[in-house]
Amino acid sequence: MTWNLNGTFYENCSCDAICPCTWSNMARVATNDDCRVALMFDVDTGSIDGVDVSGTTCVMIAQTPAMMPDGNWKVGLIVSDNASDEQTEALTSVFSGALGGPPAGLAPLIGEFLGVEKLPVTITTEDNRRHVVIGDAINYQMTKHVSPEGEQVQLTNIVVHPGGPTLDVAHVDAVSNSAFGIAWSGDGLSGFSNPFAWAA
Repeated sequence: MTWNLNGTFYENCSCDAICPCTWSNMARVATNDDCRVALMFDVDTGSIDGVDVSGTTCVMIAQTPAMMPDGNWKVGLIVSDNASDEQTEALTSVFSGALGGPPAGLAPLIGEFLGVEKLPVTITTEDNRRHVVIGDAINYQMTKHVSPEGEQVQLTNIVVHPGGPTLDVAHVDAVSNSAFGIAWSGDGLSGFSNPFAWAA
């Protein structure tokens, strides 16, 4: 079974910017007692075992220990409500790690799967600003960091993150997130947004 997904990755977590779990490749402890994160993959083009999933979005919501490698993550998936049942099943197969590729690296860390929900997804872009709204569950605004010369600030060699190995850094404000019983809010939190290309 072969598949490929290409599009834009968005992340917000409950850590202060920049998330220590990320820049350390999971070697440093989270800002708080745990890490609560939304990993969103907005798919421009994609095919999973012959199923066209272009134009859909999948979001992994997770609550992890402060040291992510300790495992026992709680994870739920949100799929955009424009996805058919066939597309939802195909995306769930990929993001569960069952079909290999980058998500398979996270699969051994998952202790409890909380299910799949379908919600509307809206992404508003203005210059370096991004506003992400997913139903009544996820709502945050991020600003991508650029240098004085206008170049995107990036983390490189991020080898354990499914959105890596290069992540475009952002800070996230006006956060109000609650999905699958996993909630976090605040300002000045960690975020990333950059292209992604997966295949297996």
